[in-house]
Amino acid sequence: MKRSKLSLILMVVAALAVSLSAHAAQLDTDARSAIPHDVQQLIVIDYNAMENSPAALNLKARVLPPELKQLETALQHSGFDENQDVETLAFAAYRTPGSSSDNVKIVGIAQGQFQLNDILAQFKTHKIKATRIRNNDIYPMGASGMVVTFLNPTTMLFGSNDDIKPALDCRDGLQPSFLTNQDMLSAMQQVDTAPLWSILDQKGTQYMMHSLLGQASQLTDYETVRKRLLSSSYTMDFTNGVKFTLFVNTSDTLTAATMSSLLNAAAMYEKVSGTPIEKQAIDETTIDSTAGVLSVRFVASDSQFTSLLQSPLFQNVVR
Repeated sequence: MKRSKLSLILMVVAALAVSLSAHAAQLDTDARSAIPHDVQQLIVIDYNAMENSPAALNLKARVLPPELKQLETALQHSGFDENQDVETLAFAAYRTPGSSSDNVKIVGIAQGQFQLNDILAQFKTHKIKATRIRNNDIYPMGASGMVVTFLNPTTMLFGSNDDIKPALDCRDGLQPSFLTNQDMLSAMQQVDTAPLWSILDQKGTQYMMHSLLGQASQLTDYETVRKRLLSSSYTMDFTNGVKFTLFVNTSDTLTAATMSSLLNAAAMYEKVSGTPIEKQAIDETTIDSTAGVLSVRFVASDSQFTSLLQSPLFQNVVR
């Protein structure tokens, strides 16, 4: 999948069909250290709630990309009960140093109160043997082709062999990790008290904003400020409707104000040719800037959001 398409799909797929509770979704230090420094996007979800949000289910059905579906399916078929064992679920899309800009790897992280002794005993009963990377035991996850390793008794890392190895290099101190990426750590602090949140790096943010702006991205003003977009973060909440909040961190106040003007212009353009549900969604969207931060807020009922998912505007965004 191309980087631009992956970035956009990951932006909207964060719902993952969970109805969110009021708890924060936070990653422990072991989990953060296993995320490579060059992370393009990190999505973190409080997975403790039940799947009872129609809007979230509709979002998942329409935009879940094959890469994340494969990870989710592997977790479900590996003997873990994701509704019982998993409390926090995260997906990290990252680039490796020197790799092609389109070469994005993805790993999953799950946190919970795992019965580790029982899990290892089950592996032994089924004659599932581990391979080792340094001090890390790597177990196959059924017939999925995915593997899993436990970073500690409450945190596991899973994905393909090729994607997990660089993550373990970071966790073992052989390569720089997410913990050394100050821009992304700062973006995380804006949102990590929410039950569902995501952060994007500079390149991911630039692609996302290019898509959101549509034809307005061809304006000279956008090309001038594009390189001043540093990172972004967003939250989604499916409690009592749908609430979406996006923050884009820029280098200065003028850049944030310019982006606010460009996004408002793009919204007005879409509103002229939009369907009634699209026009209503634009009316429910607030775009503003404070200091060097651009903010976008959107609120809708479950039924309004479900209708929006079927609109041409939404299809153009995730295409």
